[in-house]
Amino acid sequence: MTDRAIRNLAHLRRSASTARVLNLLKVYNDNRRDPDYADRPIFRSVALNRALIIKHRLRRNEFDCFHLRRQVATKVVIPIDSDDLKTGGRYVFVDQRNFERLMQESFGIEPGHPDLTTLRLMDALPSLDPFLLREQLKRGGVEPAACYFAISDGDLNRMLAFVEGEIRPLVTLSLGNDIESVGSTRRLAGKILSSDPGDRMEALRETLQLHPDEYQEGVFCWKGFLYYKWVLSSLMADVAAVADAVSTVTPLGKVDRTSREYLDRGRRVLHERIMKTCEEVSATLRIYDDAYADLTVNGKPAAFRDFLLKAPRLFTRLGEQLGAVQHVISFWRFRFAPGAPPVSVDELIDVFMDFETGLADRDQELGQRMVA
Repeated sequence: MTDRAIRNLAHLRRSASTARVLNLLKVYNDNRRDPDYADRPIFRSVALNRALIIKHRLRRNEFDCFHLRRQVATKVVIPIDSDDLKTGGRYVFVDQRNFERLMQESFGIEPGHPDLTTLRLMDALPSLDPFLLREQLKRGGVEPAACYFAISDGDLNRMLAFVEGEIRPLVTLSLGNDIESVGSTRRLAGKILSSDPGDRMEALRETLQLHPDEYQEGVFCWKGFLYYKWVLSSLMADVAAVADAVSTVTPLGKVDRTSREYLDRGRRVLHERIMKTCEEVSATLRIYDDAYADLTVNGKPAAFRDFLLKAPRLFTRLGEQLGAVQHVISFWRFRFAPGAPPVSVDELIDVFMDFETGLADRDQELGQRMVA
């Protein structure tokens, strides 16, 4: 297969990884002389280790590529020429029909190869946020070099402080508001952010009367909720700024009538969808907030138990929603940064179309397909 989405390749060659894109070609270009990169690759296949991994919102003509209905798929793009991405690339969706045969024919990767396991671990995530990707791969026994995950020490410390604040009511409920609870809060926060829950987390499992597998998956998704809540709080100023910038951006050169009409419509629709998606993210997060308050304030663990059981499904929806917003913001920062070259009419239309696809109203689309 060939992907001719030139903007998605040529521009992403220079941009960093985002919630929607894992840019392994850039990781290779930036770190190929790093011994840790050579010793601990994310993929054993050289071609895969220089690919673009994209969380791709499926178009109508792509639904039949899969046995089961899904909205977002993990797209693996191998550039035809890594020095000239305008030539396009070969691509495959993870676990599409005949996936293993296509991987063997196109890339020489045999069924059962460890790289297929790594791709499926990525596919199980709703977005490619580096924090969650690192934890997901670690859960699956894959621990690549740190250069694959753009997580600064400052971000990790801010995330830990945020989680400490979130779980303090739970620790206070267990230990009371004393000096010991301060240290226990930090230890429990560390356990939640690690892949090893430990004794205190086991006690919570017994209180909630959950099977170990249900609890392990629920706690991982709880971690995801905490991460996404932190991300949303960190992004709100940027969300408003980008939504306003979308409303005012103008391309270089003459704009014909058809293009002007599309861009005028696109500005209005994108502004509305960005803000609406943020509202949907906040609504999904409130499901967690309400359940957690029932546990810690009202002393009713049943609601939080139900939340952990529903968390995997909610986590997927939340990740898709917030991942779309994160992609808009991160790509906008990259393409429209101070000093960046002017954007042409055609490119701006491409950008708007890409953003619209990512922010599409899922419930509305489902209704349209049912009517059709």
